[in-house]
Amino acid sequence: MKNIALIGFMGTGKTAVGQVLANKLGLKFIELDSLIEQKAGKSIPEIFQQDGETAFRELEIEVTKEIAREKGSVIACGGGLVLNKINIDRLRENSIIVYLTSSPRVILKRVANEEGQRPLLEVEAPIMTIRELLKFRKPFYKHAADITINTSKLGIDAIVGQIIEKLKENESFNL
Repeated sequence: MKNIALIGFMGTGKTAVGQVLANKLGLKFIELDSLIEQKAGKSIPEIFQQDGETAFRELEIEVTKEIAREKGSVIACGGGLVLNKINIDRLRENSIIVYLTSSPRVILKRVANEEGQRPLLEVEAPIMTIRELLKFRKPFYKHAADITINTSKLGIDAIVGQIIEKLKENESFNL
């Protein structure tokens, strides 16, 4: 069975949706950012602060290579994973890629209480940063996606339901 890889910007629901989706389908749940933290022996904010974004992206490539070989898993990918084409190429070999989207305001609302956990938003005007990052990353997300779901106005169960419906329509995925 293929994997289901969830991509999208921070705050679009990849982890929360991924856990429920994996549970509902009886699949293993994998969160790439957690695996990166385990491999580095420190949190993502610490990696960014101490080693820089480039070091983080190198770890991300390494962990994605390992995870891409999995079968029958739901994988919650980090928001910037799509910036390295090699990550998408590796995931695509054995995964259906689901792009979760959301509006900048909803994203900010969802991540506002995670102070210190979102290094890219430790700025003066986080809504502007979200808009700029989304504008830059959107083509990467869209190009990688097999399925796209807007999570702005949906609860987790509704999002999971939409993903399952779209997976049933996908000929390369057996549900």
